[in-house]
Amino acid sequence: MYKLLLLFVFLPLSFTANAALSEGELEQLATKFVEAKNARQQPETTTQDIDAFINLIADEFVDEHVKFKVTITEKSALREGMIAKMSDKIYYSSIVINEIMTGGNVAIIKMTESGKVRPNHLDKDITYSSVNIVTLEFNDDKLITHIRRHHG
Repeated sequence: MYKLLLLFVFLPLSFTANAALSEGELEQLATKFVEAKNARQQPETTTQDIDAFINLIADEFVDEHVKFKVTITEKSALREGMIAKMSDKIYYSSIVINEIMTGGNVAIIKMTESGKVRPNHLDKDITYSSVNIVTLEFNDDKLITHIRRHHG
């Protein structure tokens, strides 16, 4: 009985040892992520835009593209992939945040991504508009440790 009582007393304390980010902080971090993602997908994107995006991510991270079953865990591989995409012809790209939900150092972003692009490996333009869900997990340093991208 006493063990159970101690569990109920000390278990909540263990969760407050690392203070959770506030709702406002998580919303700001999520917005910053979307802004950096959008900046690195523009016709005039620079390597500085890519580096600004990557600087939001912790050294140890997981980036999952769930629909395509692709996982990236190294910043160098992530950066190389983004630089390779700079050779695509981008006419326009836009991301609009529809909703942000937060809790427990996690932000869930529902956003509409639209654009027109000609990927370097294709000989035709692709126009797209889709609602996507991104889940971001943050560490105590406010860096992203886990990205889950659910493409619509």
